[in-house]
Amino acid sequence: MKIRKGRSRVKLGLSCLLALVCVVGIGVSAYKLIVWKIDSENTKNQTGEIQELANVNEKDDDENTKVVKQKEPDPKTGPYWDYIKMKLIDVDFSELKRKNKDTVSWISVGGTNINYPVVQTTNNDFYLNHTFDRSYNEAGWVFADFRNTVDGKDKNMIFYAHGRVDGTMFGTLRNALTNGWLSNEANFTVRTSNARENALWQVFSVYHIPTTNDYIQTSFYSDAEFQKFVNKLMKRSAYNFHTNVTGTDHILTLSTCYSETERVVLHAKLIKYSTRE
Repeated sequence: MKIRKGRSRVKLGLSCLLALVCVVGIGVSAYKLIVWKIDSENTKNQTGEIQELANVNEKDDDENTKVVKQKEPDPKTGPYWDYIKMKLIDVDFSELKRKNKDTVSWISVGGTNINYPVVQTTNNDFYLNHTFDRSYNEAGWVFADFRNTVDGKDKNMIFYAHGRVDGTMFGTLRNALTNGWLSNEANFTVRTSNARENALWQVFSVYHIPTTNDYIQTSFYSDAEFQKFVNKLMKRSAYNFHTNVTGTDHILTLSTCYSETERVVLHAKLIKYSTRE
């Protein structure tokens, strides 16, 4: 009898422990959901304020506009010829810099909700969990790799942001992997603006990949090394954009999370820019 009672007590104890673990688990999940919603609401509020604060205009080509020399796209009736006719965006950064001195650029990606100021600091950690006003927020913000100069001189300029499921930050970058996005050639462009120049980029590769750092190289010893690098990026692409990229080109890389162990990555090459006065 004593043995049976002892076993019953052990079972009861295990049941209570299991119930406690479940309750704690539910509590933690509920807490994380509440925090996520608060962060999301804060991000949306800041985005709305920025849209009112920012002065983002489209600008016609002028004497400062340059089309990047490249191998002639084929065919001559291809989308490239429509892209280079697109207007650039021109951003007044004065108010944005007053709100956050780390502001270095603006980015707009075709066929997505990505239309944000870009920040940069001395590391790639701070803006993973701080928003544009520099307050703590797990949603983070769009930021440039700290190694980049963001002045058009780097061979590979890299922007990061979280892939938020509510579509904020780079949450809609995964659209670039869908047939709906890929079926519309008008989506294959990225426009940026910074203190030095306004620029237009043509997408040449998009993919999701297990987490790696082999696509975030920012400097290269030679054009030949860079050519080998971009060839690797093009081979990875989930879609053939029929875009020529050479060792003399400059590229833009956008990186975000696809899952806990994978990333969505988009690459585009510079095809037109205008030096700001």
